[in-house]
Amino acid sequence: MKKIYITTLIAALSLGACNDDFLEKYPIESQTEATAFITYDNFKTYAWSLYSIFDNAEKINGVDNKNNFVQSLITNYGRYEGDFMAGYLSTYSTTENNPYRNQTATAPSSGGGWDFQYLRKINLMIDNVDKSEMSEADKGHWRSVGYFFHSYNYLELVSRFGDVPWIDKVLGESDVDLIYGPRSSRKEVTDKMLERLQYAEKHIKADGDGANTINVHVVRTLMSRFCLFEGTWRKYHGLGDEGKYFSEAIRVSEELMKNFPAVNENYDALMCSEDLSKYEGIILYKEYVKDILLNSVGHTERTSSGKYEMHKATVEMYLCTDGKTISNSGLYEGDKSMYDEFRNRDRRLLFQVVPPYFMKDGVSHDFTLNGAKNSTVYDGDEDVNEYAELLKELLPANGSKRLPVFNWSGTMNWMSPNVNGPGQAPLGSRSGYYMWRHYNLWDANSNMAAVNVCDKPIFYIEEVLLNYAEAMFEAGLFTQSVADATINKLRKRAGVADMKVADIDAGFDPKRDPEVDPVLWEIRRERMVELMGEGFGFQDIRRWKRGAWFINRTQMGVYVNKANYRNAKGEIVPAWQKLKLVDRDGNEVEGNEGYLQRFDNPVKLGKGWKDQYYLFPIPLNDLSLNDNLNQNPGWN
Repeated sequence: MKKIYITTLIAALSLGACNDDFLEKYPIESQTEATAFITYDNFKTYAWSLYSIFDNAEKINGVDNKNNFVQSLITNYGRYEGDFMAGYLSTYSTTENNPYRNQTATAPSSGGGWDFQYLRKINLMIDNVDKSEMSEADKGHWRSVGYFFHSYNYLELVSRFGDVPWIDKVLGESDVDLIYGPRSSRKEVTDKMLERLQYAEKHIKADGDGANTINVHVVRTLMSRFCLFEGTWRKYHGLGDEGKYFSEAIRVSEELMKNFPAVNENYDALMCSEDLSKYEGIILYKEYVKDILLNSVGHTERTSSGKYEMHKATVEMYLCTDGKTISNSGLYEGDKSMYDEFRNRDRRLLFQVVPPYFMKDGVSHDFTLNGAKNSTVYDGDEDVNEYAELLKELLPANGSKRLPVFNWSGTMNWMSPNVNGPGQAPLGSRSGYYMWRHYNLWDANSNMAAVNVCDKPIFYIEEVLLNYAEAMFEAGLFTQSVADATINKLRKRAGVADMKVADIDAGFDPKRDPEVDPVLWEIRRERMVELMGEGFGFQDIRRWKRGAWFINRTQMGVYVNKANYRNAKGEIVPAWQKLKLVDRDGNEVEGNEGYLQRFDNPVKLGKGWKDQYYLFPIPLNDLSLNDNLNQNPGWN
């Protein structure tokens, strides 16, 4: 069975980033092209090359601050970038490095996602469908596969830039109006995307071309994502005509919910499994295989290269187990100890942030997976092993996460939160809330960059449930039965009481964004905590038009007593010289106790979110090559 990891035999394109990309020739002679698209197997072989868009197993996040179209899973933390840029996450950096908080985002000379070479690759296949010797049904199938990838690519383009050129054929020298013309309107592009996806839904083979290939469920999942995105963008950015998108998001999501009635019972396994094929609700995934194709995501989190952490405002978004917020729940025990802060909370928090623990002998150990050394790690009758035992209960015997955390070589951190800072030990954090969503044990015992065989989901039913809940609210159709069919399915495995829609009023969460309906806020909260670490954040806050609320928040860490954090000589660690303690209002405090300050409210520093950030800038080189291109507002 062929899988997504199969390397195509078709040569890859080698194109530049300017307008001349449109004219680049596919590197095969006309005679070769004439024989490359004849039979069903010809198209099947060629189509494997289109799966390259999943090389990073990414959700569409469009947020890297580099010139990459989509950030590589192999080289960095592509899955975290969207949530970091949204202000959900911070980094261990001592200087502000979120370009949207710090107002350092600028228009690039080239790149930035203004890239059409992949579209040409797709269009080459689509253009040859009618010339083939296939049956009409087979032509419809491969046209549908092409339409899927074409739309997947355009979702990224539209999300970044709004208006973009609509390219639906291989361009030649005579297509001057398209090559050097103005951008097509967002409405024209997205309406055509919807038409193509509706065609694909009707004409693609229900089962695709075997397990883990593009099929009708994959098409519908992309429609669910795209239609929710476009519907909410049109609504909150005042473009209108959002109703048809909400209707389609609802329709296809309902079909998917019929076909995938169960969610994965093991939340951690979604991101940390050697084999996703055996789990419920997985619609399409990236398969990694030892000695064939590996990644570095989980491996990086087990080294000193791991850089992402939560901050307190995001931690406080997680509900208590009674389904109430920390402001209103009698189960919340406060945040003066991380043990108390994480107790009686949404279990998904435990799989996102390293829970607290303490090794009473205060030293690092070599660690074996059979747990033989655990007796030297946890002794006494205190709560030092509370969360270690809870994780053992929640995870299978061969689960991917263990406390204490340890790096690729077996060196163990003797406590969490580990706020000694990077360089003191692997998995160090300056907020105390170290992200370990993708931390897993499926690594070779090596310091190599890419040694992990953990599969990564591309489409799965949990996202669809959240899309459906949100679309139903936006359509005025959200009820308790909808909550039960979606959000409450996810809460059950998280150990959180059901959402009771009738109980949600303006006082349900005193810390919510006051401009958002209380019920909608809870739907969005569920999306954030369920999909944390998946890169959806920046897309979400932009389509909701709530960039300022999320980006401009003060970022604080855990409550600490400096005296508890010492080096091997018993000295308060030097890292404290660079860290400041504050009260709940962000005011600096004297003494050894307080909240770790990460980054102040950027508005106080004359920085913060600008509305121009809702759209990305057109690269300067492309503007200079085409007089009919106009820059997005605010980037001139």
